Amino acid sequence: MAIRVLTRSTLRLLTSTPTIRFQKIRSFSPNPYPNSQIPISPEFSQQPHYRKLISLANLLRRYGFPQSQLHNFLKKNRFLLEFNLLEIEKSLGILLNFKISQKSLVSMICNCPGVLELEFLRKWETGFSELGFSSVLPSMVPSVLELSRRLQIDPDEFSRSVTVLKGLGFSDGTVGRVLEEFPRVIMMNESEIRRRIGFLVGIGIPKNGVGRVYYSVPGILAYGVEDRLKPLFDEFGRLGFSMDVVKRNIVREPRILGMELGELARCLELLSTLKCRVPIKDKIFSEGAFRAGFEVKLRVDCLCRRGLIRREAFKVLWKEPRSIIYEVGDIEKKIEFLVQRMKLNVGCLVEVPEYLGVSFEKQIVPRYSVIEYLRSKGGLGCEVGLRGLIKPSRLRFYNLYVKPYPECEKMFGRFSGDVDVKNQHPVGLWKLFKPQRYPDSKEDVENMKSFMESLV
Repeated sequence: MAIRVLTRSTLRLLTSTPTIRFQKIRSFSPNPYPNSQIPISPEFSQQPHYRKLISLANLLRRYGFPQSQLHNFLKKNRFLLEFNLLEIEKSLGILLNFKISQKSLVSMICNCPGVLELEFLRKWETGFSELGFSSVLPSMVPSVLELSRRLQIDPDEFSRSVTVLKGLGFSDGTVGRVLEEFPRVIMMNESEIRRRIGFLVGIGIPKNGVGRVYYSVPGILAYGVEDRLKPLFDEFGRLGFSMDVVKRNIVREPRILGMELGELARCLELLSTLKCRVPIKDKIFSEGAFRAGFEVKLRVDCLCRRGLIRREAFKVLWKEPRSIIYEVGDIEKKIEFLVQRMKLNVGCLVEVPEYLGVSFEKQIVPRYSVIEYLRSKGGLGCEVGLRGLIKPSRLRFYNLYVKPYPECEKMFGRFSGDVDVKNQHPVGLWKLFKPQRYPDSKEDVENMKSFMESLV
């Protein structure tokens, strides 16, 4: 009986051992049993491919590629496995020699992984060094390399374009800026560029001002004279603005040339229907109607970038004109706080546009700090939304949420005991011009009595 049990255990061990060995070794060798008849799974035939994939992933991670993007990137770009890993590492070294930031490097590789080809980068490394261009901005290199890789542009063409731009009077900084934001200028003819520059000079913008315009908004080099620039200036004239006003505003803010046809008219229409206090409207139009319309355009673009559609953005500005007075950076900071800290959707601004018209430091942050504290302590009887946070006056908010909880007074600030609240209203004129009172003498009293007796 004992022999029988021993035989069964031995057979069980013999039948299970190959499976165990197979599972342990399969990741190291495509065929752990070359002389046996054990069938090889389809995964085994791809083991060298798999090892190269892991090596490529480790290489990219070493050069700052985020691990969260590696899987999708390698899945979409299997052709990189055909490259030699040593050559890819040399390519990454060349890219780092261009002093490209890590963020730009990752973005460029994701958008155009073909730039990792070693021969391509060696050719451009030589082209940049031979150019003698003192303002080759590191931020310019990714856009130029991406375009040249996609469209098979030669470094010689790039060199000719740089020579043309510098010959037209552009400084090295302006040329670098143009190539960074609008690398397709490499594909433009010299005559096309001259026409655009000549148009701006023709309307009265000085030559040094033209360089500043293209430095600020390089993309307007893509705008044709007949189909874009002339119609835009014709629209400015139809809206009643003289060429001097237009020219002065363009020199001050070149982004005006990037406006779409009809965009300024829509902004001015909004301004004409505003219903707000006179001081706010005066501050909006303090620099003229043209500048006011452009400020509206900037804020509409800001709201659209954050997720609103244009109709909603115009509605928010119409309901809350104070937001036009605030800088675009302040509006972005408020929206960032709304989305990241308060965990609310940007669409809430359509219902509560007053959020953009109040002070961030004096009202939004203190009120939210109080509500967040009470919520963590269970001191709120019901949930307070964005409307309940912004709509109440300062005194009402203080009486509702701060006064019953003395520990909240310091974070709220306003109306707290240790804060000196100054009166916002000036002293009345009746107090300032009240005549001085003098004591009545005995003679004055007798004179008043005699006067009253004469009346009787």
